[in-house]
Amino acid sequence: MIWHKKDLLLQEIIHLGKGTMGEHIGLVFTEVGPDYIKGTMPVDARTRQPYGLLHGGASCVLAETLGSVASALVIDQEKFICVGLEINANHIRGVREGIVTGIAKPLHIGASTHVWDIKIHDEREKLVCVSRLTVAVLKKQ
Repeated sequence: MIWHKKDLLLQEIIHLGKGTMGEHIGLVFTEVGPDYIKGTMPVDARTRQPYGLLHGGASCVLAETLGSVASALVIDQEKFICVGLEINANHIRGVREGIVTGIAKPLHIGASTHVWDIKIHDEREKLVCVSRLTVAVLKKQ
């Protein structure tokens, strides 16, 4: 278990999306495992680009949200905050409709940085996007 709160439940993180870009695009946290967090996002008018495909920026929003929330759940939030340093994404396959699912897993959890691997799949379990997010862990002022 990598989470700061060892008995973390999905119900405890659902509120983290309220009033955010994630909520605006329909992102929903769906699962928390011992070393991963999972969420879904619809492919609809909010998340498509002009060609009718899932917008790469929307995939990055899903990836960064999952990784950032995961980092926040690893740290002691009374003492630290997490901020994104870098995100990259390789868009593997286009998606025109349905739901995509992202899963964030840690590649590195250090004292000052976290690195997350986020894979996004379509409803057929086909890989849509691979992303890596680096997060800085900062002491609260």
